Amino acid sequence: MLSVCDVWKSFGSTPVLRGVDLEVAQGEVVCLLGRSGSGKSTLLRCISHLELVDAGVIAVDGYPVGYRVDGKRLVALKERELSARRREIGMVFQHFHLFPHMTALRNVAYAPVASGSLKPEDADRKARDLLNRVGLAGREAAFPEHLSGGQQQRVAIARALAMDPKLMLFDEPTSALDPELVRDVLDVMRALANEGMTMVVVTHELGFAREVADSVAFMEQGRIVERAPPAKFFGQPETTASREFLGRMLFDPSDEPAIRLGERHA
Repeated sequence: MLSVCDVWKSFGSTPVLRGVDLEVAQGEVVCLLGRSGSGKSTLLRCISHLELVDAGVIAVDGYPVGYRVDGKRLVALKERELSARRREIGMVFQHFHLFPHMTALRNVAYAPVASGSLKPEDADRKARDLLNRVGLAGREAAFPEHLSGGQQQRVAIARALAMDPKLMLFDEPTSALDPELVRDVLDVMRALANEGMTMVVVTHELGFAREVADSVAFMEQGRIVERAPPAKFFGQPETTASREFLGRMLFDPSDEPAIRLGERHA
């Protein structure tokens, strides 16, 4: 479903992605872990074509993201083609980016109507179903300012799902939430994974990664330096960078476990 092949990206003279390779099968959940600044969010933004790569190819369901093949060349898509292709990729950001002047229902229904995918009445019906799916039945008329952070993030997930994406990208979806609001968002993501949605998730929720991911990919200095099933990654990490990262994340200064990996963590 997703193929990232030798992708490079710099901002000015600062290299951020250095030859990233990543394959994600249909229905697979991959959690991207790594220190801040390791390139995780930039990789997601390149996959969704919010950032242009300097070199390499990214393809979703066999088609290059942002381009079409013309003989042996890649030709940039025109805006209409690009918009159609982007519908296949749902993106959920750290900060919710809801339209503040729209209700929860309008936020979810807007894109299918604006893109011409659905008539307004059909989009409203679908938006209600999706809000119910993420646990927000009865909150259709609420504006973002009247929703908690966790509720806003669930509206954002419903909005991404409204376009029937083949791939969902999550960029630290719980990091802006108070701890007591995290669980509901993670439960929605667990349900999506159980339904077979292909997902790439940047997260520091290690319990979620261990429980839900099919594999964990660890990034360091713009490269994926290790990828393994969760049990192996958390139990026997291969690289020094992975071991140091997990040591900092899993233990507090008194060396007491910060989380118990065998338990669900929200």
